[in-house]
Amino acid sequence: MAITDWPAAERPREKLIELGAEALSDAELLAIFLRVGVTGKSAVDLARDLLTKFGCLNGVFAATEHELSQVHGIGPSKYVQLQAIFEMSRRALAEQLQSRDVLNSPQAVRDYLVLKLGSLTKEVFLVLFLDTQNRLVASEEMFSGSLSETSVYPREVVKRALHHNAASLIFAHNHPSGIAQQSQADELLTKQLKQALALMDVRVLDHFIVAGNHTLSFSERGLV
Repeated sequence: MAITDWPAAERPREKLIELGAEALSDAELLAIFLRVGVTGKSAVDLARDLLTKFGCLNGVFAATEHELSQVHGIGPSKYVQLQAIFEMSRRALAEQLQSRDVLNSPQAVRDYLVLKLGSLTKEVFLVLFLDTQNRLVASEEMFSGSLSETSVYPREVVKRALHHNAASLIFAHNHPSGIAQQSQADELLTKQLKQALALMDVRVLDHFIVAGNHTLSFSERGLV
């Protein structure tokens, strides 16, 4: 059955107007983006197919053009549109962090980090450089691969902190395994970075581990 044949209260567009975007499921939000389905499937059915295949919205956004094209009804134009929406979301969150104290916006920080790192298939070490008002100055992916205290160089982090005239930093790295749990190596790395930056009077506010849609805060666990 086509969505136009559904009761008005169940149609994603009408539901969004009536109740707000937060009332819609992931499939309903994705269906509004898709606009139309394919023969025998509504836009919501097609959206559910995408979420089933890629696991979640982050998985859909992270899919390559080739991977998306394996789903009937999804072509290059949809891939381009999805990438544009994903990048706009990241930039909108970055703008929030640039205009306010990140310590007063913990969820915005988490959302930004999930969008940046949650869908990556390799480990990436990200640094958020903050000014004296704890506002975002820059965000840089500094190292990638298998991260450890020997592969992340404190002197390079210090150099970039001085370049940005940063007063404090937030670290983040992802666990492609999907497990948001710190290791001893993660704790040792954080300690070494904190010590190196303290010599330059630069504070470390937190270190996040991102695993899919989940985050772990070292600060909340008393590890910073």
